[in-house]
Amino acid sequence: MAKVETVRPSLSLEDIVDSAATALADASALEIVRWASATFGDRICLTSSMSDAALIHLVSKVRPGVDVLFVDTGYHFAETIGTRDAVEAVYPVNVINVRPTRTVAEQDRDLGPRLHGRNPDLCCHLRKVAPLGRALEGYMAWFTGVRRDETSSRQDMRVVEWDRRRQMVKVNPILNWSEDDVDNYIADNGILVNPLHYDDYPSIGCAPCTARVEPGADPRSGRWSGLGKVECGIHL
Repeated sequence: MAKVETVRPSLSLEDIVDSAATALADASALEIVRWASATFGDRICLTSSMSDAALIHLVSKVRPGVDVLFVDTGYHFAETIGTRDAVEAVYPVNVINVRPTRTVAEQDRDLGPRLHGRNPDLCCHLRKVAPLGRALEGYMAWFTGVRRDETSSRQDMRVVEWDRRRQMVKVNPILNWSEDDVDNYIADNGILVNPLHYDDYPSIGCAPCTARVEPGADPRSGRWSGLGKVECGIHL
């Protein structure tokens, strides 16, 4: 693996992103995790939607005790909450529940019921994007589980990026993985998986905005179906 810079007082976070992204472009997911862990230490966290624990397992092998941020929107399936609880019990990680400033009931009171159906972008911002932004403020970098093959909007992403909106480094170790790569990693390592995956939910978000997907259809076609929306806004 090519040598890349680590954080030193004379370097800004932006200084290391381009060189790291180039040097690690073809590196394995584990190499990327090792570089990020060595570079940022305790100032890096992991975000997870609790669709599966593949990235959690991968990162915790290198950095046991890593903070795992889970955005509890108040709209999750019971299976997703159960997966979160299982992850906390099984893996050597510190699960942190990140919540919006308003409960679902308070949001309904202030903005009207079913905001997710009337204005899904605003609902995602209030219940996902803004809470996560606040939770990330104490870190220098974060691991994500995004993959390039998931949506067209992710084609130009790099394994190490400067997150300009949050002014921090974003590390995408499995960006180059395919769905088969994920499935093989899960099978080879006995990874916890959200049981909804076995009930025709290949991509899992909030319950009101996630539908079953017909066999052979785009795995993300069940997300915000009919609303012309493909991203919640966290990775835009």
